[in-house]
Amino acid sequence: MGGMNPRFDDVADDLRAAYAGGVGWRESTPKAAWKLAERAAFRDRLRAAGARSLVEIGAGTGQDALFFQEHGLDVVATDFTAEMVAACAAKGLEAQVMDVLAPDLPPESFDAAYSLNCLLHVPNADLPTALASVRTLLRPGGLFFLGVYGGDGSEGVHENDRHDPPRFFSWRTDEQLLAYAGEHFEVVDFHVLDGDSHPFQSLTLRR
Repeated sequence: MGGMNPRFDDVADDLRAAYAGGVGWRESTPKAAWKLAERAAFRDRLRAAGARSLVEIGAGTGQDALFFQEHGLDVVATDFTAEMVAACAAKGLEAQVMDVLAPDLPPESFDAAYSLNCLLHVPNADLPTALASVRTLLRPGGLFFLGVYGGDGSEGVHENDRHDPPRFFSWRTDEQLLAYAGEHFEVVDFHVLDGDSHPFQSLTLRR
């Protein structure tokens, strides 16, 4: 695991394998109402800001990316698991395999970014790099929705995970997450929801 300070390289292969096997049940599982509400609120914010383009980080099977595309945005769906990207492409989305720590998209090419429960798999040691990478993809003033499950500040493999192999999580406190985000973005909105078994931290950030 890389000792007390895990790095993304240490956990990436297991994460890819876990998500490669998870396409089917992710496609068939309905989204919770609170996730739909968060997504719709960000769409409304983007509409008010006149945003035209969006990149999704950790798009999974592309359900959210498709929602934003159907609401008039030019969307690029990215995920670091090829099987998830294939599921996105099958929905008619522009989709590509991408590692958030080394994004191969042109700088300042999007008005918005969206990442739901993706960056909780990036260890704290690499989170600043991930946030800086997202920032480079946004035009000045661009908006970034960052949603993650929070917790007690611990990080490690979730042994009771329903995925195989079990996935790595970083359960950040509100204070930790806001401190990381505030180094790269202006915090426009922060609130915490009761998200299933964990508190859900909802951040809207501006470059």
